[in-house]
Amino acid sequence: MTSPQPALTRADGSPVRVLVVDDEQMLTDLLSMALKMEGWEVRAASSGFDALQAAREFGPDAIVLDIMMPDLDGMAVMQRLRQAGDDVPILFLTAKDAVADRVAGLTAGGDDYVTKPFSLEEVVARLRALMRRAGVQTAESEPILRVADLTLNEDSHEVDRGGEPIELTATEFELLRFLMRNPRRVLSKAQILDRVWQYDFGGKSSVVELYISYLRKKIDAGREPLIHTIRGAGYMIKAPQ
Repeated sequence: MTSPQPALTRADGSPVRVLVVDDEQMLTDLLSMALKMEGWEVRAASSGFDALQAAREFGPDAIVLDIMMPDLDGMAVMQRLRQAGDDVPILFLTAKDAVADRVAGLTAGGDDYVTKPFSLEEVVARLRALMRRAGVQTAESEPILRVADLTLNEDSHEVDRGGEPIELTATEFELLRFLMRNPRRVLSKAQILDRVWQYDFGGKSSVVELYISYLRKKIDAGREPLIHTIRGAGYMIKAPQ
């Protein structure tokens, strides 16, 4: 599990924009969900021609681009963007054994690549690095998350409630961070598994219940509860009314 990072925004405070291009809808849905959890604005396209139109309309800060697509492949999409003077950072998605594709993509003007299957955390980390290297004007948000009297520092990993320090394990911290970055939003067990344990985690959703109970003992014990179970839907963190 990678260390949590502060939210990345455009210099004016608006969300970073990422265009995700792949003809597998399940994959674009998965990537879009992970990037939206970062607080980024995401648009998806399922073909090369759709990608070119979306790039013109959306003005992305980075593009996640599959090389193999039925109408216009990723290489052709990138070449057309570059010819039009668009130097947006591009992260290629390639098949695990497509070494020639990766070399050709980087030689032709791509910025980086990940191979399928990949970790969602890796895609996020590589996109962050790409945007910084390309000089995209971004700003890191304040690393302190707050819900009522509970605070979490994403840089130092310090957590306290009402001024009282709370010791958390790495997994407990990541779970609490995910909840606090989505206050008053119901998060399903599947979403939590995808984000905290990564999408390829082979365990059961019962691990989420277990870690929620650990957090409650440390965060809510003897206090006004912040972590709530929404029956049949998932969990939510919110300040008391």
